[in-house]
This record gives sequence, structure tokens and C-alpha cells, in this order.
Amino acid sequence: MARRVAITGSGVISPLGAGLPEFHRALAEARPGIRRLPQEITQSSGVQVGALIDWSPAPMFKEAEAANIDRVSQFALAAAAEALASSRLDLASADRTRIGVYWGTGMGGAHTLDAAYKQVYGAHEWRLRPLTVVMGMNNAAASNVAVRHGLGGPFANFSTACSSSAMALGEAMRTIAAGRADAIVAGGAEALLTPGTLAAWQALRTLAPADAANPAASCKPFDKRRAGLVLGEGAAAFVLEDEAHARARGARIHGFLTGYGNSCDAVHMSRPDRGGQMRAMREALNESGLAPADIGYINAHGTATAVGDAVEAEAINAVFGARSGELPVSSTKSLHGHLLGGAGALEFAVAMLALEEGLAAPTAFLEQPDPAIKLRHVALKAERIAPPRAVMSNSFAFGGSNVVLIAER
Repeated sequence: MARRVAITGSGVISPLGAGLPEFHRALAEARPGIRRLPQEITQSSGVQVGALIDWSPAPMFKEAEAANIDRVSQFALAAAAEALASSRLDLASADRTRIGVYWGTGMGGAHTLDAAYKQVYGAHEWRLRPLTVVMGMNNAAASNVAVRHGLGGPFANFSTACSSSAMALGEAMRTIAAGRADAIVAGGAEALLTPGTLAAWQALRTLAPADAANPAASCKPFDKRRAGLVLGEGAAAFVLEDEAHARARGARIHGFLTGYGNSCDAVHMSRPDRGGQMRAMREALNESGLAPADIGYINAHGTATAVGDAVEAEAINAVFGARSGELPVSSTKSLHGHLLGGAGALEFAVAMLALEEGLAAPTAFLEQPDPAIKLRHVALKAERIAPPRAVMSNSFAFGGSNVVLIAER
């Protein structure tokens, strides 16, 4: 019999602030983290806005240590430390060969790689720092978390673009349910606001221009004026734990991760397909044993692209039917931007806020809803909702990767 997987700890570092309490406050206040980016980051890319974290490695890292850990790994370590502290899991007495790390990131150590390319191709200096590879590799963040806390259990790093960290959570759930681990630190991180990465994204023509009147309002999911996504950075981590293990140590259980849907559109590299999204939502519902009527809130992927928002709305309508007209839905990318590989984990934290506190975070700046999108929006400000039995979080990625998570009380 599969074991039930409890959520016993959470940690966040985001453009809305450091730590889960500050993240919750910003969501409740609809306080945006999107702003104009400094010239040193944008350079000649043409990108104007992003969700940048005011980050100082101190006091968590000594100066010499921080110099050898990429920004994405610093974010991961900060989020994981908060999650472990909030779980009150005593690592000193635990069997750490039964505690693992499952992580997601889209770009890995982008700052390290950007600096290396600049040095080689710009300055023609070929003698790179010795730790370039281990700082820039995609699994560096996950490995740093495991090394910092001595976690020798099951280990995996996922890189499926925007669904990476949601996949990490889902696969961690299944690993624990199968009895292969007592607990897993699962989540994701991204730190890709570098000149080279911004130039690449600008070439894809999916980024929103700055809103002339209010740069903070540049990302407008589901609005008829939506013009593209805004990139962000940060990390989110959760301690997922076998229910019996959690109860035996008297842990506070915030909810249970019970559903995980994973599909591929298998249609196009960048154009989403509602069929794949529908399959992922239905698989998550089937695994959790829930019906559409049991879901009380959906955190939508909602990137604010013209096609992406419309296709996701169609998929939700198809799965939930008439229920989608009354089911609260929001996309908080309007506030914290799109964290790509870290998005699924960060937005799962948004869904957990609805589950635990009955607070549905808003789609900020949704002043002119697209009439073609038939959803029950949580628009402009957060709403108190009836305590839901379960919540859903959608993560749909370039390449056609679709991941859906369901958490319940």
C-alpha cells in the first residue's frame, strides 16, 4: 500500500521578499516584485523589466564561500534551510541516508556561465576559474543542498523548463510513497537575469515590454492587454515526509501532496496544446482519488502570453466543465514574474496558502479580463475563500512538458 506524503516544511526566497511569511504578506497585499532592471543587467538586450531579488549572501554565506557558489545555489540553500528549520526535522538524530533531495532548475548556474562566456569570447581570456564547471552545472543547486545538510538519500535533478520544480515535487512524492525515502527536500530555483540569457529570451519574442505608466504592472495574465511574460528569480523548497514518520516525531502537517500529473504535448516546441494539459490535470485528479468538484482553487500557469493563457483556460474548462465558472483561479506571475525552473515550486507555495489559510492570491493588474477566457478570476486583490478540501497547481513548459500537482488537507 502506498504511503501518504505529508508536507511538513516550506521555504521561499522570491522577488516579493525573503522567507515564507514575507512572501505570504506580499501576496495578501498584492505587492508586486516586478520593476525596471538596471542597465548592467539588461545591457543591449532590449529587455526592460524583471523580478529581481535584492539579495545579499551575508549573513548566510561568508564572502569567500559565496564567491564559489552561483546565485542559483545560494537561493536554493536559503530556501532549503528555511524549509528544514520550519519542519523541525532533527537531522542530527535522523537516518540521513533515508532523506533525499529532488530539485528542479531550467538554466542552472547561469551567472557563472554568462561570466565565463564573457571572459572567453569578450576578453579572450581562456584561463577560467577552477570551479566554473561545478558552479555552473545544472545539478549544482541540488548538490549544494545535499552537501550542506549531509542528505545521502535518493537524489535527482530535473530540467524540464517551466515544469522542472513541479516535477521534482511530484517525483519526490512518488519516491516517498513507494517507501524509498522517509523524507525529501524538494523544490527548485532559478537565477537567470543575466545579459546573455535576457538577450536569448528577447529573441524568442515572448517577453512583455515595460508598462509605460507602471512598470510593476507589465505582466497581465488573462487580461486582454497581455503582451508576454516577465522573467523572475528565486527559489522554493518543501520538506515532504512519509506521514507515519512525520506523526511519529510529532511534526506539524500542513497538508498532503496526493496528486501528480505528468504529460507531454508532443506537438510543438513552444506552442502549448490543451490536450496535453488536460491529460496532466486528469492524471493528478485520478492519482489523488478526487473529483473536479473537490478542487477549491487553481494556481494557473498563466504566463500572460496571448496563446498560452487562452489554451490553459480551454484546458481548465474541458476538465472542470461548468465548475470552472465558479472555481477561483489566479496567476501570481503578475507579482513575482516567471521563475521558469523554480516557478512550479514557488507557485505550489501559493496554492498551499489557499489550502491552509483560505487565502487565494490574486492575478494582479487584471483590470480588463479577456472576454474569450471563461474563468472565475481572483482579480486585483487577494480573496478569502471557503476552506478548500484540495488545491491544484499547474506548470506547463516549453517543449510541451506539463506537470500538475494536487495538495489536500
